[in-house]
Amino acid sequence: MKPEFFIARRFAFKPRSSSRPTFIVFMSVTGIALGTAALILTLSIVKGFSSQIESKLVGFSSHFQIRQAKGALFMPLPADTVRLSTIDNIDIVIPFLEKNIVLQSGKDDTERVKPAMLKGIAGESPPAFLEESIIEGTWFDEPEPSSLEVLVGKPLAESLNLSTGSRLLVISASGDSSGNLIQAGDDILSLLSSLDLELATVRGIYETGLNEGFDDYMVLADLGAMQQFFNRGRPLISGYEVLVDDLEELQETALQAIGLFGYPFYGYTVYERYANLFEWLKLQQNITPLLIITITVVAVFNIISTLLVLIIEKTREIGMLSALGLPPGKISRVFLSQAFLIALVGIALGNALAFGFSAFELHFQLITLPRKTYFIEHVPIQLDVLDYLTVSCLVALLTMVFAFVPARIAASLKPGTALLT
Repeated sequence: MKPEFFIARRFAFKPRSSSRPTFIVFMSVTGIALGTAALILTLSIVKGFSSQIESKLVGFSSHFQIRQAKGALFMPLPADTVRLSTIDNIDIVIPFLEKNIVLQSGKDDTERVKPAMLKGIAGESPPAFLEESIIEGTWFDEPEPSSLEVLVGKPLAESLNLSTGSRLLVISASGDSSGNLIQAGDDILSLLSSLDLELATVRGIYETGLNEGFDDYMVLADLGAMQQFFNRGRPLISGYEVLVDDLEELQETALQAIGLFGYPFYGYTVYERYANLFEWLKLQQNITPLLIITITVVAVFNIISTLLVLIIEKTREIGMLSALGLPPGKISRVFLSQAFLIALVGIALGNALAFGFSAFELHFQLITLPRKTYFIEHVPIQLDVLDYLTVSCLVALLTMVFAFVPARIAASLKPGTALLT
């Protein structure tokens, strides 16, 4: 062990009693540990929040959609999937059907009416984002051909007073290839004559936490059942939902896919469709650098003040070392080594504290959030090794940089002055 490192360890952690280190060192280590833990938790929560909201939005509308102009329905062709499969970044292509509807329920002798969007999804199992969100009932694993079964969001079910097995009236426009309920220029007689009425049964209730425009508006059904009841058995669809492998190339992939179809097809990504929500998420992320700078400045001043106090406490020892022939450069390295040791212990404790809190919260989920505001019920935490390494290296680097000033002060003390202090 180098002598300056050995002296630094004795200066920093020499106990005043049989078991306690100096109080100032203890407070410094605690400050760095809390600052490091706060930085890591901030990054973990912001990333977890953005990841959860993004996954829910992607679940409702995929990474990008391909539609026809004016919302016209069209016949899916096997060649469409073949053309899309030629693009390397595309992972899954799913046809879907959407239709604007009005729901009416008459439970408890009280008629309730709500507008909604009916969306047909193919598949014997629910999409990944819905697997844990169905709180009542089941998915359309075996759809009943003689009746229309639907999944409704919890807020919509509460407003219509629905439960699993409830019956409700689905009002839509018959013969409308765009899926719209009302067309421009329609008079009241033509509107009434074009209405299509269907009875539906609530197969289940889901709750994703995305309330406005999602859980309170989106009604899900089996694609084949929708085509049977609303398209007279014709396999018309509203478009294709596409999932990609690499989000970094999403915009380029979407443009390439739309270019394969040409007019009258168009498309948009999930980031374009829900631009307001992603701007809100970006605002949350923009605050993160300010928090990081604030906490880092506190940690830096903490280590500077600690070293200055240690210099005052060890003034005579510094003078003695100088009198014994220890050059100023090595005295400076003694205090730089102290800063490194204090930072190392604080960073290690901060990492342990952040990981412990994260694991505890992920397991027990004790901290709750209002779903109407944050779209999620519990604090989201995303564990990322890179966050831990980045914060640890940043705190260690800044600590060593700003510890240079008090270290130079210690090295500049004259032996005679220091010994007489």
